[in-house]
Order: sequence, then structure tokens, then C-alpha cells
Amino acid sequence: MNQMPELLDAISVYFDAIYHCDVEKLDEVFHDSSSLFDADEGKIFADPIASFRADVGSRPSPAGRNQTRHDEIIMVDWLSELSAVVKLRLQSHEKVFVDHLAFVKSPEGWKIVSKVWHLESVTDISTLD
Repeated sequence: MNQMPELLDAISVYFDAIYHCDVEKLDEVFHDSSSLFDADEGKIFADPIASFRADVGSRPSPAGRNQTRHDEIIMVDWLSELSAVVKLRLQSHEKVFVDHLAFVKSPEGWKIVSKVWHLESVTDISTLD
């Protein structure tokens, strides 16, 4: 059974959630027990999904600022038919992030169970105008 189309749909929901700062889409794609991590400042920072959700919901969206959308899938590493790690890159405002998203497939579909991110760069914002 090829799981790639359904996984790609879940990745698209993630990209849309970040671009539109849409917490309902975050709820759709993140498992409610998931956590997010980074170590860009030299120590491990852990953020439960509820905190990340509140942060995303409180910020202006790139879509609302008419920002050109930049997101790409770099790699999908299949652990099994029901689990995969996805490496992707996206821009939100001036920040370009590389994320590793661990997905598992549940009866409700593909869910992100953990996210490790890295701030790759800061760049100019281009708009659709």
C-alpha cells in the first residue's frame, strides 16, 4: 500500500497551517501529545504543542502580509508503512526554517508526533504584489 499521497496531504496541511497561522489546521495535523524542539541557542528548548499552537495563533500570518510562499519537501525517510520522518524547509516572515517532522499514521490519518526545527537563515520578504 502506497502511503505517500496521504502523507503529502498531511504535509500540505502543515505548510498551510504555518503560512496562514491557522490553529485548526495545526490541530488537524499535530497529535495532541506532540512536542517541538530546537537547540539553536546552545541548549535544548522543548515546547508542547499547546504552547506552539498559542504562539502561531497570536502572530500575523505570512498570507495576511501577502508574503510569497516558500516551502519545500527535502526528504521523506520511511520507517515503516505507518511512520516517516520528513525534512522540509519553509519561510515564515523573514525566517527560513528547516524542520524534521516525525509522522505516524493513526486511524485519524497522518499525525506529527514531534518536530525538531532549526532557524537556517534570515532573509528579505518577497510579496505577491
